[in-house]
Amino acid sequence: MAWRSKRRVMHAYDVTNELYDERYRAEQQCKYYKAMEFVEVQGFVVIDVGCGSGLFLQKVSVGANFVVGIDISRKLLRKAKHYAALNVDVVQADADYLPFLDCMFGVVFSFTVLQNLPKPAKTLQEIKRIIKKDGKVVITGLKKAFPQTRFHDLIMASGMKTIVFDDEEALNCYITVLTAL
Repeated sequence: MAWRSKRRVMHAYDVTNELYDERYRAEQQCKYYKAMEFVEVQGFVVIDVGCGSGLFLQKVSVGANFVVGIDISRKLLRKAKHYAALNVDVVQADADYLPFLDCMFGVVFSFTVLQNLPKPAKTLQEIKRIIKKDGKVVITGLKKAFPQTRFHDLIMASGMKTIVFDDEEALNCYITVLTAL
């Protein structure tokens, strides 16, 4: 059942990939700028889980040592390659089964992803697995998909510690910064 749900999401983003940037650029960039206020990427190995067309990859690659963008949509990843600098690579992968070693990344970003997954708690456990012990995780939760208490419960159940929780009125999502315990 979970795989069917993921296949529907993959298909939806493959079909709409041509319109993705036009439709979501302004909204996503507001989230990116806000998230970057809370987290430093300078000198870190960074991953963007659910990178979509790669809009964030260009921004984050400026200070990071190396950046990986992952997404389940092959067509969006093709677009993401256009944003890829020399220190960026993109990989098609399932956010619940990331093909990386434990404690590999210093910073993890995941924008507007959890609501697309059948088991967001599993996704958060996988993100926790790949983050270094002193690393930072930035997760957004779409407000229309997650009432604030449900989002808080999901984050608390992840076993990571909340450093920042931002519920800015202008954004359609919550932004939370976490660290592994």
